[in-house]
Amino acid sequence: METDVEYSIEVNHLTKYYGRKAAIQDVSFSLKKGEIVGFLGPNGSGKSTTMRILTGLLTANSGSAFICGIPVSTHPEEIKRKIGYMPENNPLPLDMRVGEYLRFRGKLKEISRRKLRRRIEYVLELCELDRARRRVIRTLSKGYRQRIGIAEAILSDPEVAIMDEPTIGLDPHQILKIRDLIGSLKRRMSVIISSHILPEIELTCDRVIIINQGFIVAKGTPRQLREEFLPDSVYHLEMKGSIEALRDKIKSINPQLSLLTEGNCEFTGLRKVTLSGPWDGHFGENLIADLAGQPEIRLFSLVHQEPTLEDIFLAATKRSWEVLSDFSEDSAQNPSNPREEAAVE
Repeated sequence: METDVEYSIEVNHLTKYYGRKAAIQDVSFSLKKGEIVGFLGPNGSGKSTTMRILTGLLTANSGSAFICGIPVSTHPEEIKRKIGYMPENNPLPLDMRVGEYLRFRGKLKEISRRKLRRRIEYVLELCELDRARRRVIRTLSKGYRQRIGIAEAILSDPEVAIMDEPTIGLDPHQILKIRDLIGSLKRRMSVIISSHILPEIELTCDRVIIINQGFIVAKGTPRQLREEFLPDSVYHLEMKGSIEALRDKIKSINPQLSLLTEGNCEFTGLRKVTLSGPWDGHFGENLIADLAGQPEIRLFSLVHQEPTLEDIFLAATKRSWEVLSDFSEDSAQNPSNPREEAAVE
């Protein structure tokens, strides 16, 4: 089947019910070749359900999904040759050795004997498992077991890698190792990752998709999502002098900036001030220049703070909760069919 297509993953209006409960509704997104995308959402939001549909382990009630142009619903066996999948809480045979397990999985993936040896050596080196190849899996730490899961997922050199919570339960040092490992896959294959470690997603991924209560509530680059959900910039100042004089000076430079909070630092005696407003690339430079030589205000520090991905995630999910809550109230007053009611449970 022809697979020379623009998108490695293409999802159109997927909906999945468990009984009367809607797990996902009208989910649509796509991944270009070689792109790494973070798939974020609260617990129970539909991340794992979507990933299992993409791997052919679940069937959707409606909608369509394509892996490298191949429809998942009608060619589940063919798409499994295109993907590597690492499920959440990656199940491993604890009594097998690392190299033995990878050989076993390679045979199941129908990798030829000659190619399998090369691929095992490659993933062992890439995942820093060389020294553990003869170790029994039960004797390895959680971090090593996660690396084994990633090694198995990319063993067949798939066009698409799907990883569900690859950093779950890891310490900061292990998370850093896994982040570097996933980053090394960029442009080699398309990767979709779900995770609750938002700083790692921001550092690793090209784009972000946020799902909540089964609906896609945001998607785009971190920069695009900042502009959509938290367009204002925040500035933190440390100063001595008159707050009123500072307020007047700020208004003269940029009337759209407002003073959010003020307080005193116990250790330095400096006043700490927080400002908010639209991004102004020249604000800091202009403020420092205007305050120079003015005795009533002395500026000690000025820091511009951009919203983090965690801030964006909270803003996007909060907005969606409010929208869905309003929708739920309307549905309760004007009920239609059971499935529509179940979608907002």
